Amino acid sequence: MKFVNPLALYLHVPFCTTKCSYCAFNTYINLEHLIPVFVDALCREISLIAGVTVQKHVGTVFFGGGTPTLLSPAQLGQVLETVKACFELDDRAEISLEANPNDLSLSYAQELLQVGFNRISIGMQTADAGELVLFRRRHDNDAVVKAVSAARMAGFRNINLDLIYGVPHQSLDSWTNTVQQALALRPTHLSLYALTVEESTPMYSWVERGVVPTPDDDLAADMYEQAEKLLAEVGFVQYEISNWSLPGMPCEHNLQYWRSLPYLGFGPGAHGFADGVRYSNLLSPHQYIRQIMDASSGEALMFPISPAVQEWTRLESADEIAETLIMGLRLVDEGIDLEQFTQRFGRDLLEIHGDAITRFIHQGLLILDEGSVRLTARGRLLSNIVFREFV
Repeated sequence: MKFVNPLALYLHVPFCTTKCSYCAFNTYINLEHLIPVFVDALCREISLIAGVTVQKHVGTVFFGGGTPTLLSPAQLGQVLETVKACFELDDRAEISLEANPNDLSLSYAQELLQVGFNRISIGMQTADAGELVLFRRRHDNDAVVKAVSAARMAGFRNINLDLIYGVPHQSLDSWTNTVQQALALRPTHLSLYALTVEESTPMYSWVERGVVPTPDDDLAADMYEQAEKLLAEVGFVQYEISNWSLPGMPCEHNLQYWRSLPYLGFGPGAHGFADGVRYSNLLSPHQYIRQIMDASSGEALMFPISPAVQEWTRLESADEIAETLIMGLRLVDEGIDLEQFTQRFGRDLLEIHGDAITRFIHQGLLILDEGSVRLTARGRLLSNIVFREFV
């Protein structure tokens, strides 16, 4: 049975003023001069793909990076107008923008609201000045306070803050202070990520050379449990392993990923999944722009593959099942609905993975009730053990 759902659109803006020490995303510094032609290329990629699909309904749009707030509101508005012209954007669509705190003035936030954005995700990361230096962030805590205030005064009612824990030299007390300061800003959503030390980042080099200590996994688990406690006390609902929101205000765009539903990725290094195809675009902004702008308007394209796609694969059923389980089990209350799984894949989950699920239930990592399989609180801490079973 084919699942028919609105598309989610992810638009990757690869430009940054500085490179954070932990960042392994596809980002580049000193390329801001490319922004005008990049915006034109991004709009063209959107129109090219829209021209080869009958699936036009879009439920969410997310601008990530990089630093999308290096684009002017007019440039961001140009992209959104292209989306509206090429697709059928839901009247209640969630339209999100990742924002660097330094960039979010009141006038900028007001213009963002005017061109169509209704959700802001601010990269706070930490309230600790020393940790901000370690991260090579270009903002301080005052900038976060001003950014949240500007977004709220402009009229934004859906504001997320990103935080990082499990950081070298970070203590449980400093993490507690960060969470409390974030809550004092009254966001509607919080994303809390354990630091992953990725190869090719300065942080990885520092850890390898002993400049900073290796992150302490046990301490990170204590920080996670502390956050769970603090957020529950003030009414935040944990709906995904790393995400909390006020009741009824989850990130709809990210729910699309966790439910393994179709999304289109545009921009250098963007990933997408639609019509059973998983793909990724060229990383280089120069190559991306050239490939898109040189493409013939009459070129025959296969949805969802644009001229900028570097790699793509059509997923086998077993691969799609594995990804659905790994992503869906991240959802705290929702988990994997057994009936929906059968409707989607024509197979019973318990017939495929019944032995493993039973074993994890006995180990206290999974729970099976009310027609769904979910991680327990202990299972969320040890989720990688469960996920490896289904790969």
